[in-house]
Amino acid sequence: MKHIAVFVSGGGTNLAALIEAEKSGLLKSGTIRCVISSREDAYALTRAQENGIRTYVVRKKDFASQGEQDAHMISILESEQIDLIVLAGYMSILSEEFTRTYQNRIINVHPALIPSFCGDGYYGLRVHQAALDYGVRLTGATVHFVNEVTDGGAIILQKAVEIKEGDTPEILQRRVMEEAEWKLLPQACELFCADRLEVSGRKVTIKE
Repeated sequence: MKHIAVFVSGGGTNLAALIEAEKSGLLKSGTIRCVISSREDAYALTRAQENGIRTYVVRKKDFASQGEQDAHMISILESEQIDLIVLAGYMSILSEEFTRTYQNRIINVHPALIPSFCGDGYYGLRVHQAALDYGVRLTGATVHFVNEVTDGGAIILQKAVEIKEGDTPEILQRRVMEEAEWKLLPQACELFCADRLEVSGRKVTIKE
């Protein structure tokens, strides 16, 4: 059984999807061991606590340097014997050193079909506004490994979502969550925890 740490900053809807997946048995090869938040007021902490999951708050302003913050987070992860880190609406940037330490062990869900509408500055509603402004017919979500380039890691899973007449960024955000993010993230976690992902450079192969 693999141990999972979920990094959060806000409401924790993707965390809720992972908790439900574990309860339902969709996520059966891994367990959510702890939740680490960059903000003490994140509702995701409440979601975790209500489900008996240990929580930690690690705020950037509490450390003199990025290196000190990294060392603190690594000490938590090591004490919890973490195998997989999941970024679920985590709004802090991880350092190159941190991502290298956990190479191919950090995954993120991005609310677009990478390589579209991704990279620096593309987060939250900005992603959906960009898709609407560009006039694309399809958007979606991508689960990918995290490296030192924002949204630049190898792609694990993607799912397309239709853009409809009259969509606002908020409406589109909700549809992408419901139809793609909340489905893909638990699937990707189970694939990782079941040792079914093989990474070779930029390519991820799903083993039978």
